[in-house]
This record gives sequence, structure tokens and C-alpha cells, in this order.
Amino acid sequence: MEESIYNIIKEEVPKAERGKRYVSQFPGTIAPTASTFNVSQTTKPGVSNLGGASVNLDYGYKYQKPKAGFGPPPCTSFPAPANFLKGKTGKKPVATLGMIKREQPEKLKPGTLKEKMKPTIPTKEEKPIMNLVTSKNFIVANAVENILMAPKKMPNQDEDFLNKEDYGKVPAYIASIKKDIEAEYQYIRELQNEEAEREAPVRRPLETEEKEALIQALKAKWEEVNAEYQLGAHLTKLDTVGKMRRKEQQEKLLTQLEKDIEKMKKDNVVVDPSV
Repeated sequence: MEESIYNIIKEEVPKAERGKRYVSQFPGTIAPTASTFNVSQTTKPGVSNLGGASVNLDYGYKYQKPKAGFGPPPCTSFPAPANFLKGKTGKKPVATLGMIKREQPEKLKPGTLKEKMKPTIPTKEEKPIMNLVTSKNFIVANAVENILMAPKKMPNQDEDFLNKEDYGKVPAYIASIKKDIEAEYQYIRELQNEEAEREAPVRRPLETEEKEALIQALKAKWEEVNAEYQLGAHLTKLDTVGKMRRKEQQEKLLTQLEKDIEKMKKDNVVVDPSV
């Protein structure tokens, strides 16, 4: 910088005024408009917060795992500044068994004592009964007792099956099995009968009006076929196959119509719809 009289008095540098901190009117915990970050692992895929709302957001059936995707939120996993590591503030070492015996022996005592199964050993103050003398000769007494003892009865090893209570009788389990088999057969027969009833044709007697109508129709058919048959009655020579077949068919049809009319004239006529 060049020397100048104007540089003797330094000018004050104006301080930059810091403006107010910008705070958004929308909370930072909601998803942006048309965001796809909040619809992962959901049964309602697509986008979220299309309306740009800040409350009552519909994220579908959201199932978000903790710390999934982009990790924990910022500044949440850092330790507190005031809780820094200090000397002699860590965890104390685990006490050894010897230290516990010396300092805290009550911790080694069991909560409940187990009952003793055997009697205790007599103390030195408990003196046994002494100077007990008997004149019994145990050798002679045992010999006499064994000589006079009745022989021991051994159980019968061979079992007599003829004397058993259920000898010659049918075992109970066989009767139970037969009963179950008979119940199954009965169930199968019922199913077969029901199926046969469903498939059985429903027969009904033919009414008088229907019978008369059928007879009149058969007679009309017979008259029609007979008229055609009489037209060829003057033919004395059937020289073609067509004439022979036509005559045979007409005769056969007339015979069948006459049989049907005779059947319809009976008193009881039953109709089977399945035929």
C-alpha cells in the first residue's frame, strides 16, 4: 500500500448485520410432495403426500424398520458433549470369588436350605449305650429256625390259559372293530341309496286328457302314412331298390303305430321322462 495521509486515520469497517434465521413453515419430519421415500415395504405403493399436507399424512400401510435405508436421523447417534470420558469413571472390574468371600460373604449363602436325607452324625457329647450283653447263641438259634422253617412256595411259572377269565370268548377289540366296520358299511349304503334316489327317474301316470291327445295324434299319423302306402298299392312290380325300401319302411311304421295305439288304450299308462 502506498503511503498517504488518508491512511493515518483508519476507517471503521461496518459490521454485517445478521438477518433472522429462516424457518420453514412446513415441518421437516414429513415427506415432500409426491415423495416415494415413505412407501417402501407397503401394500399401497406409489407416491405419498400428493396434496402437500403437513398433518394427517397417508403413507399407506407403512412398515418401516428402525434405522433402515439412510441410517439414524442426523445428530442422534452422537454422544452428549457434557458426558465426555473421565478418569476413574468407567465400570468397576468384576469382583473375584475371594473378594466376595472376604467382603460380602452373605451373597454366597443359599436362599433356601435343602432338607437333609440322612440323619446327622452324632456329636462327641452323645455317648452310645454300652455293656449290653445277651446269652443268646445266634448260631444255634439260626440253625434251629432254618430247620423248622416251612419250604418257600414258588410261584407257578407255567400259566394255565384254560383257567383264564376270557378263555374261549371273543376279544372285546374284535367286537369294536366289527362295529366300526359295520358303521362304515352302513354309511356307504346310505350314500349309495341317496345317490340312487337322486338319479332315479321320476315316473308319473299319464292323465286321461294327455292320453286321448296322444291317441288322436298317433291315429292321424297312421292315416297319413296309410294314405301314402295306398298310393303305391297298385304297383305289382317293385323294380327299384327305392320302391322296395319305401314300402318296407311304410309297413314297419304302420305296424309300430298300431302297437303304440294299443299301448295307449290301456288303463294305466306310466311315463318315464328319462327315456
